[in-house]
Amino acid sequence: MKETVKAAILGGTGVYSIEGIKTVKQTVDTDYGSVEVMQGTGKWNDLYFISRHGTDHAVPPHMVNYRANIAALKKLEVEKVLAIYAVGSITELVPPGGFGLVSQFIDATQGRINTFYNGGDSGLKHTPMDEPYCRDMGNKIVSAAKKRGFPIAESGTYICTNGPRFETPAEIKMYRIWGADYVGMTGATETALAREAGLHIAAISYSINWAAGVEKDLAFLSDEEIRNTKNVLTDIALDVLFDEPGRCRCTN
Repeated sequence: MKETVKAAILGGTGVYSIEGIKTVKQTVDTDYGSVEVMQGTGKWNDLYFISRHGTDHAVPPHMVNYRANIAALKKLEVEKVLAIYAVGSITELVPPGGFGLVSQFIDATQGRINTFYNGGDSGLKHTPMDEPYCRDMGNKIVSAAKKRGFPIAESGTYICTNGPRFETPAEIKMYRIWGADYVGMTGATETALAREAGLHIAAISYSINWAAGVEKDLAFLSDEEIRNTKNVLTDIALDVLFDEPGRCRCTN
């Protein structure tokens, strides 16, 4: 593991810690607020973890301080970020219990602050989004999953809704027509800010239910099934985050 590489995991529903790694808590102050960050110890000293909803899952998706989270990682000199998203499946690409690489997103949120560049003192910048996620990290995620015998969709489109309510069947039908494969409430906002900050970011979706109207009910995975999924994702993340960077288009 290269000591010069600093990496982070952003966890959501069901992912509130880094399984099997001892961490210490620290508070990072940013221009956008303070952030609680967990840092690995010993050989994992260059690994950081943020629970975007808080370890008690008390922060709803539309109230997450996304700018502070990304700014904290930038202040810590993190270079690579793996974001993990619990999603509802819209298509059969990733059924409940399955994994999928996120390769594109659709932003259907409203009223969120989703940029560091608001003009004035913060300046203006138009960040390319033709390839939102780090291709090199994505390829390594797929390889790491296959090495462990876990099927993973190699691409997929994530649609980000505002929450905290779930979507109606009519909305899900529309999102499917738009080309979305899975639905969540955090991914687009987080990704856009990470790309603005110049971070290498990759994202894995893990499905915990069918989206509204796809099946008769949402049928969420059990807590035990989610825990098992979390363990797999942690193993994959550690393989990918501390590997040598390859060719990608992440630098702006």
